[in-house]
Amino acid sequence: MNRIIATSLLALTLAACGGADDAATEETNLEVATPPADGEAEDGMDADATPASFTIADAMEGTWRNPREIERDDARNPAETLEFFGIEGDDTVIEVWPGGGWYTNIIAPWLHANGGTFIAAVTTPERSERAAQALEAYQANYSPYPDLFGELQYTYYDSQSGPLGEPESVDAVLTFRNIHNWMSGDHADKFFNDAFAVLKPGGVLGVVEHRLPSALNQDPSAPSGYVHQDYVTRLAEEAGFVLEEASEINANPADTADHPFGVWTLPPVSRTTDRDGNTPEGFDAAKYQEIGESDRMTLRFVKPGAGDTPAAPEMTEEEEEATEE
Repeated sequence: MNRIIATSLLALTLAACGGADDAATEETNLEVATPPADGEAEDGMDADATPASFTIADAMEGTWRNPREIERDDARNPAETLEFFGIEGDDTVIEVWPGGGWYTNIIAPWLHANGGTFIAAVTTPERSERAAQALEAYQANYSPYPDLFGELQYTYYDSQSGPLGEPESVDAVLTFRNIHNWMSGDHADKFFNDAFAVLKPGGVLGVVEHRLPSALNQDPSAPSGYVHQDYVTRLAEEAGFVLEEASEINANPADTADHPFGVWTLPPVSRTTDRDGNTPEGFDAAKYQEIGESDRMTLRFVKPGAGDTPAAPEMTEEEEEATEE
């Protein structure tokens, strides 16, 4: 049987309004399942499991995931999201700023069982003590269990980092709810350029981000944590990507995106006070719990292949008439 132990994770998240990109660590008490001893099969993973038999659904049911993580599955739709991105089990995948490992706990064992490679792109630990502590805590959850998670690889992403890897060396780059952080630090364009460079031709950039309604004004630093979908698309296209498809998998029509503490008013953070400890008069925490997690865009961008040429724009009536003369 697996043993469930309490541990403390340092979430690799950015301060909403700090404008910096070293991690503002938030300590969260989670229950993390200890994988079984060598030779003992995991629940959801047969001892003689073959790559073809171990699926994302199996990873989601793994006992190494703690109950608080699993509670978010209905809101975050990991199986549907990864299927939409078109990730294959034998892909080489970079997850940029994986935080406390919510998606890592699903993707890494699935890739490992199917011959793929998981690479975590984290803040350069030399940037700050907090970044170093966050990386150490993240690594401590995976390095003792290579039979389950594989040998995770690491690279760095922040405003001053170098390339994410060798040019055209990975199949997919994924990031979940991070674009606003990079807007706050004024390096969102760098992220898209770095992702474009490391992807193989035809590779996928998968983005999930809190969505700001088009009727609301976009602050370039995204202090609310919400971002216009068109803004994200423009940044990606400027880097050379093509938007292949947008999905409503992670949409939440109940989210109006105008909350007192931005997206952090909603679960899972569920903030009730500002940084000075003040709660707005009449604040109703239950209202925001009922809304649930944020409305999120889910976008699949593709790096064009070497032989791909963008479709020519449609001609205006005046241009058509000119060609006939």
